[in-house]
Amino acid sequence: MSKLPVSVYIICQNEAQHIRRVLESVKEFDEVIIVDSGSTDETLEIAKEYTDKIYHQKWLGFAGQKEYAKNLCTNKWVLNLDADEQLTPELKNEIEETIKENSIDGLDIKISSQYLGEFNHPLSKFNRRVRFFRKAKGYYPEKLVHESIVVDGKVKKAKGFIYDYGTLDLETHLSKINAYSSLRAQEKAQKGKKASVLKLVTIFPLAFFKSFVIKRGVLNGMRGFIAATNNAYYAFLKEAKLYEKNREKRK
Repeated sequence: MSKLPVSVYIICQNEAQHIRRVLESVKEFDEVIIVDSGSTDETLEIAKEYTDKIYHQKWLGFAGQKEYAKNLCTNKWVLNLDADEQLTPELKNEIEETIKENSIDGLDIKISSQYLGEFNHPLSKFNRRVRFFRKAKGYYPEKLVHESIVVDGKVKKAKGFIYDYGTLDLETHLSKINAYSSLRAQEKAQKGKKASVLKLVTIFPLAFFKSFVIKRGVLNGMRGFIAATNNAYYAFLKEAKLYEKNREKRK
């Protein structure tokens, strides 16, 4: 069977626990690019079972690292996956049809995240990201965290989705919240943003309401309540850390 003419690119570091899953899910793709930033576990040994296109690159930040990996791809169509994700068969078929039809430039794909051992209710709202696109049409704007592809062309919402296994437990989630909120605060401070007292006071309840009600986290029961609370805490931390940086700058 001929392989799909798509380059898959994955950035990673110490993802031995997950990377076999994602690589198994893209075995039918023509090219798999791995860009590692210094793994000390078995990540690279596992990766070598699936591809010989493995590169080392000192960490450039999320956007920079993914742009570097994307530029190593040799096919016209590219797919970005994280090492802790998995391509679903439904999405693979949709990618195949998109290539055949050749009428759009990218797919905006739902990310279904596992949280406290379960995936979210199918009627809850999922985050979406452009992950599959024509290489020549997409690029990563400079961002310290929450990087996303900008596509100069027509993008369609995909019906299929990607599984995300990255949040294994609450300790992992809280660790990410702490790290990502620091990066977002740093990014805002570099752009000259000022913390708002009003936002500091209101951001937690508003973010909780958005996550639990508007995004229908309530359908996930207690898991949804815990996730909404942590998401609200993340929103609060971003503003609180920006406030801290503003104070430091005034000293």
